[in-house]
Amino acid sequence: MMYHLPVLKNRRTLLERAEKFVSDVYFTDCNLRGRLYGDSCPLESIGFFLSAKRITFTEASKQSFDPYEVGSTFGPTWWTCWFKVTLKIPESWREKEVHLLWESDGEAMVWRDGQPVQGLTKEGEKTSYILSDCLKDEEPHSLTLFVEMACNGLFGAGQGSMIAAPDPNRKFSVQKAELVTFSRDVRVLLTDFEMLVDIVKELGEEDQRGYQALFTVNEMVNLCDPCDPSSFAKVHNLANTFFSQRNGDSQHTVYAMGHCHIDSAWLWPYEETIRKCGRSWVTVIRLMEKNPEFVFTCSQAQQFEWVKSWYPGLFSSIQQYVKKGQFIPVGGTWVEMDGNLPSGESMVRQFLQGQRFFNKEFGMQCKEFWLPDTFGYSAQLPQIMQGCGISSFLTQKLSWNLVNTFPHNTFFWEGLDGSKVLTHFPPGNSYGMMGKIEDLVNTVKNNKDKGRANHSAVLFGFGDGGGGPTQLMLDRLRLVEDTNGLPKVQMSTPDKLFTQLQADSALLCTWTGELFLEMHNGTYTTQAQIKRGNRQCETLLHDIEIASSLALCHGKAFPYPAEKLQELWRLLLLNQFHDVIPGSCIEMVVEDALKYYEDIRSSGAVLLRKACETLVPNGSSVAVFNSLPWERLEVIQTQDGSDKAGLALVRASSIGVSPVEDTPPVTPVSVTVQADGTVLMENGLLKTVINKNGTLASLYLISANRESVSDGCCGNQFVMFDDVPLYWDAWDVMDYHLQTRKPVVEVVQPVRVVSSGGLRGSVSFTLRISDKSTVTQEIVVDAMCPYIKFNTEVKWAESHKFLKVEFPVRVRSPNATYEIQFGHLQRPTHRNTSWDWARYEVWGHKWADLSEHNFGVSLLNDCKYGYSVHKNTMTLSLLRAPKAPDATADMGTHHFTYAIMPHTGSFQEASVIQCAYNLNFPLRLLQCSPETVPWSAFSVSSQAVILETVKQAEDKGGALVVRLYESFGSSVTATLSTTLPVREAWLCDLLEKQDPSHPLQVTSKGIALDFSPFQIVSLLLIM
Repeated sequence: MMYHLPVLKNRRTLLERAEKFVSDVYFTDCNLRGRLYGDSCPLESIGFFLSAKRITFTEASKQSFDPYEVGSTFGPTWWTCWFKVTLKIPESWREKEVHLLWESDGEAMVWRDGQPVQGLTKEGEKTSYILSDCLKDEEPHSLTLFVEMACNGLFGAGQGSMIAAPDPNRKFSVQKAELVTFSRDVRVLLTDFEMLVDIVKELGEEDQRGYQALFTVNEMVNLCDPCDPSSFAKVHNLANTFFSQRNGDSQHTVYAMGHCHIDSAWLWPYEETIRKCGRSWVTVIRLMEKNPEFVFTCSQAQQFEWVKSWYPGLFSSIQQYVKKGQFIPVGGTWVEMDGNLPSGESMVRQFLQGQRFFNKEFGMQCKEFWLPDTFGYSAQLPQIMQGCGISSFLTQKLSWNLVNTFPHNTFFWEGLDGSKVLTHFPPGNSYGMMGKIEDLVNTVKNNKDKGRANHSAVLFGFGDGGGGPTQLMLDRLRLVEDTNGLPKVQMSTPDKLFTQLQADSALLCTWTGELFLEMHNGTYTTQAQIKRGNRQCETLLHDIEIASSLALCHGKAFPYPAEKLQELWRLLLLNQFHDVIPGSCIEMVVEDALKYYEDIRSSGAVLLRKACETLVPNGSSVAVFNSLPWERLEVIQTQDGSDKAGLALVRASSIGVSPVEDTPPVTPVSVTVQADGTVLMENGLLKTVINKNGTLASLYLISANRESVSDGCCGNQFVMFDDVPLYWDAWDVMDYHLQTRKPVVEVVQPVRVVSSGGLRGSVSFTLRISDKSTVTQEIVVDAMCPYIKFNTEVKWAESHKFLKVEFPVRVRSPNATYEIQFGHLQRPTHRNTSWDWARYEVWGHKWADLSEHNFGVSLLNDCKYGYSVHKNTMTLSLLRAPKAPDATADMGTHHFTYAIMPHTGSFQEASVIQCAYNLNFPLRLLQCSPETVPWSAFSVSSQAVILETVKQAEDKGGALVVRLYESFGSSVTATLSTTLPVREAWLCDLLEKQDPSHPLQVTSKGIALDFSPFQIVSLLLIM
């Protein structure tokens, strides 16, 4: 009787047998993995030298190198170690694939003949540089290479955990540096085995296809003799038979795109990012040379600009592969910015700078917005995208939601004004997949739009710290292009994916409003100095552009500082990257960011002064420049010091200049110290009683005969919370922090009068927050001003604490309103559903409002973004104290101002929006001649329409771009009046492309414009 092999039925033993056969840990003496590398040969010599700075190759190659012994350590963190490697390939390795094997705990770049040729990062599965695919006699056998190694890992150098503050004294080493022969046949078989094993695991015990894979892979182990390469062909054929069994027509299709998400700064400084881009992208180019079907998507114009400057040869290669359609710039923005905190105009400039860069360097514009990893998405983004030539959007961050699962992967996202963009969240919930079976199975399984959308993206490649795709990932995906039981896989471009999704979009759902991330809400507050720098620099650039535009029209000889403004804008946009403005970065990045803000402030002050000097003849009198499009009546300080002589009540023309002529107030401010030590301040509009501890006992709106502060409560109550998240320290504030509320009550200096009335009344006081921290505040009531200001200084030295200020108000409403980019939206003040509860800490810009019919209270600020309105308590988030990834985050002295404004009617009618602008855009003092008369360049007939921006057009010298938006949420016709010599007016998009079908009529009254709710309108004015 013939002997038959027994049929084995134990799934576990068969599966584990196959796993061990390709294991790099077990049985490598006799398994297939142990045959991946053949002969090895030491390098002839390795020399090294250390540099504290990141220097060029030219400079490095001239240094003297000391002998290096593999395994010896060097450092410290953030230094660079350069190696000079001489090698000689043995003659006996003819016809073999030869690699330089390099394993280290830093990130490295190989340089050959003065050019970067390969990135090497162990964490990114890149540990070898291919010297020859098949060694020929005529190839050079002796070479000198240089290896530039950064003393940091893929994710920086966190002490003890990835997001901990970096260890400044870490030592690094090279663990392996040798020549080896590499068996491509073994690599092919290992990929066959690995993919089959993963199919068994991922399809599970219920799937018969999984069992087919199990028995196939077991039979492959039976046939394969690792010591006998002649057995490999039969084994590969067996795998091939399995993989070539095809799918039906209805199978889900995966659009695979290479990806390498590189944070422009995070756990490493900006300058290291430049090298991360170089290492990652040169590796991508190497892969493209060998894989003509390989497509790689790449965002962030800033990173392309860095590579152009630091690696011009690599940039030229990238340009060639962009032309071939393989290297695909995506996103259209300068950086992958935060989606919440930048102003509306900043978001426009992200696209303007990004799209113009891509157009100039690559002759193309992006059609898709690409923002996989930011902490929420403003409801105005769809309109801004559409205005910048973008019709689709890709992200995946909402898969991180802590409370609610977002219900879609492919849908239309409708913004505040009704604009819609086709949106896709890759169902694999990652932007750094590996091309594994798990990624493909999860993509189908997690798709929440089954039956509506049958196409999904898979973004593969090492991300965050960079690195990008590997040859192995490409091999995996190629193997399963059309294999029964798995989705179909095709290498694709974003354009192909979105074109297909659009073609099949009939059944897609629509999501209206913001995409709120239910996580990372501490980022609205962390690193307060960065938030303040952002707001102040946005304001300054706004004012410089308006003043320079007026100066240009005033005297044609004025040189509009377009180049310098672009440089300053790009610095501001860089700091809006989604780990910088949120404050979720290391201390080195914070230092860089604050320096960039200082650069913007100092250069900007010079530009503003030059422009303003052109607007008025110089002299001994004082005028104010108002950059806002409405007349203002405000108390200003006309000289340093706080004595009365230095104050004036001025009337300032809209977008123009007005001499300071002291206007007497209708009602002067009165300040009265009462018998119980409280202070009463009144200005004819408001009457407030301030307790000795600085809280408001009363805030009375005189015209309405209404008290604003809740019964038995006090306004301006500072409160402290314990702030210990689950993991993401700088990022997260958890819901449970609300259970740890402690009012700040210890008085160091009780309320005392600083200004005794007339144009300004003010009092100051100091509270002790803890034995380490204090808050000192000046409460200011100005003549004719509808709000009370709180000028605040906090000396802050806390650990895992959160400081907020509360205003319990006499208003009942189920919703509060928050300013966002170019508009506002409402969020609930109750916690009925899990979606409501998840909004316990939310973001907003310059103001938030809580109103019932005919009465409300607004909370204004000059540099804060975190809010909470629960029931009738309005809370502004002030300071946090996380310890990772920056152990010193927010320590030190902080200055900020907020204001409280009770009002009758709606916040729209009460000019809350205008008041918040006034608080943020100070009137700027100029020297002028005594004969100066007030003049205004622009005004708008409707209070609902805000003229946000006036700047020189990018491509038309002498023409201006004017941007307006409807701020109330109403349909309105408004007239833009101007005293400038406008010959023609045209509508244009946000990229300043003129719409030739829409000339606008310029009459003596101005230009009439129609607005729908929250619509952004841009005009091109030809002088």
